[in-house]
Amino acid sequence: MTTPKEALWQTLGNLTNDQFKNFKWFLKQGHECTSFLAISEAQLEGADRPDTIDLMVQKHGYPRALQLTTEILEKISRNDLVQDLTNNYPSPRKNLKEDLKNSADLPCDDERRKAKLSETKANIDLMIKERQMKICEIRCSAELSRKSAKRQTADSLRVFGALVVSVQSCLDKLLGQIEEKQKMAQEQAEGLVQKLEQEISELTKRSAEVEQLCLTKDQNDFLPSLLSTDETLTEVGLPQPSYNENMITTVNELKEKLSKDMEMFLIKAELNRVQQFAVDVTLDPDTAHPNLILSNDRKQVHCGDREQNLPKNPERFVTLNALGKQSFSSRSFYYEVQVEGKTSWDLGVAKESINRKENVNVKPENGFWAICLRKGGMYRASAIHLSVKIQPRKVGVFVDYEKRSVSFYNAESAELIHCYTDCSFSEKLYPFISPGTYHKGQNSTPLIICPVSYHL
Repeated sequence: MTTPKEALWQTLGNLTNDQFKNFKWFLKQGHECTSFLAISEAQLEGADRPDTIDLMVQKHGYPRALQLTTEILEKISRNDLVQDLTNNYPSPRKNLKEDLKNSADLPCDDERRKAKLSETKANIDLMIKERQMKICEIRCSAELSRKSAKRQTADSLRVFGALVVSVQSCLDKLLGQIEEKQKMAQEQAEGLVQKLEQEISELTKRSAEVEQLCLTKDQNDFLPSLLSTDETLTEVGLPQPSYNENMITTVNELKEKLSKDMEMFLIKAELNRVQQFAVDVTLDPDTAHPNLILSNDRKQVHCGDREQNLPKNPERFVTLNALGKQSFSSRSFYYEVQVEGKTSWDLGVAKESINRKENVNVKPENGFWAICLRKGGMYRASAIHLSVKIQPRKVGVFVDYEKRSVSFYNAESAELIHCYTDCSFSEKLYPFISPGTYHKGQNSTPLIICPVSYHL
């Protein structure tokens, strides 16, 4: 025997999605469009057909829920379902119309009062729940802020510590050069002084000899040689070393080094920022092409040389692709995949509604935001050839819902490989992965979804 709840379920099951949407709209209006009290929008939001039936029965009871259903079915021009509901519902009384008549004879004021109080209590309970959830959200946000501040403090200390080391290194180098130049100048000065002192010693000796001759009677034999004064003072001088040149050169070198270091720190800081949105991704075996072999933990995938005997379900690709099990519809997320040892692969995200039963181009117009590697080391994003400085061993994929962008990073060098902008995120997004063809075993290395390691 069909129960009232089953009758309602069968009836709502015959509504199209648009008709069911209109049905719930009338439930929210209450007295404005029907003779019954409204069901709140908060309760109906996200409710499917069974949930909607439970809400109607909870608020009105079975007979009046049936009556309300017939009223709304008439308003959305589904009189055929009204007739089916009236004819097929087996009642202990004569028929559904008698049930409805009897239910209408109940004391409406008391019923409506109780219904109103029940609705009020439900709304109050809902408001309490909303505020409790908001408290949890605020506390979670505060905790994330605390962790982010702690990590940012550590990052800042590392960055500025590295800059201080660079400055100190250049300063030590400059002071060493100055000291070396001063040492060379000192050695040169001591050499010149030693030479001059030797000349002074020789001249002093000649002076003494001349003085001795003054006391000798026979001076003619020695006088010419002693009176010779052809020797002139040795041209000596100590040039002042240029220390300023060293300082200018060192400062310019430091400036160039700091500029490169800062650029690298900023690049890595940006990657670390998006890594905070890391999520746990596993592959959905129901979407994987029969040639794709997944690991037990659903973290690895590679292409085999033959098809597996798998169910041909609607979610499964007919091309060498697979989707992640997890979907995202409102928040930013990031994941990393190891691509080392591969000759071809595709990575990115895809809409839920993508065509999985045809060989379509992987491009935004078809619901894909991805980059790929092809044989010969060529990287592409849709039809665009990418210039990649360092061949990545790990690739990071970041979806930014606020900026409506999808970015791809070399997860080790922090290089931004490519970024799609002005993306249309109108439905659920799934991680999208293709390990490429088997290619006689040359591309059999698996793609591996990796845990995100944070480093600067």
